[in-house]
Amino acid sequence: MDKKIALFVQLLQVKRYSTSSIETYVNAFRQFLLHFVNTDVDSLNKKQIEHYLNFMVTNRKISVSYQKQLVAAIKFWYQDVLGKKMQLDYLYPDRGEFKIPVVFSQAEVKLILANCENLKHKAILATVYSCGLRVSELTNLKITDIDSNTMTVTIRQSKNNRDRVVVLAEKLLILLRDYFKEYKPKDYLFEGRTNGRYSERSVQQLLKQLLAKLKINKQGSVHSLRHSYATHLIEQGTDVRFVKDLLGHKSIKTTLIYTHLTDPAKRKIKSPLDNL
Repeated sequence: MDKKIALFVQLLQVKRYSTSSIETYVNAFRQFLLHFVNTDVDSLNKKQIEHYLNFMVTNRKISVSYQKQLVAAIKFWYQDVLGKKMQLDYLYPDRGEFKIPVVFSQAEVKLILANCENLKHKAILATVYSCGLRVSELTNLKITDIDSNTMTVTIRQSKNNRDRVVVLAEKLLILLRDYFKEYKPKDYLFEGRTNGRYSERSVQQLLKQLLAKLKINKQGSVHSLRHSYATHLIEQGTDVRFVKDLLGHKSIKTTLIYTHLTDPAKRKIKSPLDNL
């Protein structure tokens, strides 16, 4: 299994997939290998792979997005690594999945940050919200990506291998300077105990604990802070095209989901019950 994963990663790197994409592909591929741990996966046929995906959909109840990740990873192994002409596109889900993202109100974000007693943790969550970052983008940030002269933050080689630049808020700069003086990171902006990247799991855990402490009963994650950033920008009148660029979305369709949360016309609609 280790050899297969090593080959898998090597080709992903040669094809210049981003770090976060490689992690996603590898996690999906590892699950596939574990399912067939006593079988030579290289000799599987399409029907066997189809049965596996059927098991994952019906028994494991995987999401549409995870099904796409699995198919993409499996397809990459057979077609790109092994060079087999195996057509697997028919295994992608035909129906999409529309879910309204979990968003914290501005009052809730303020409450979260105000009750974050650890300076480093506060700086982490404030950076995610202030810049609209994915968790992997946060943990990959380096000190040199923060430019106080131009008041910008550069997110390098994120999803789709694209760099982007976002605004550095004055409040965030003050907070980061205080954090820097106390913790003195050397390379990455937020480092773990061994001076490497701060772990994504630790970021998720610190927010989870804060939500429980504050009794904010939303099934939110760190990614919800990114959703909140986008929603609050649109609510204050920022053009959705600018929000698209700030979030690093490839398509405007992805960004338009936030307009479902901010449409003032819908908010003015009265239920017929109130007219009785």
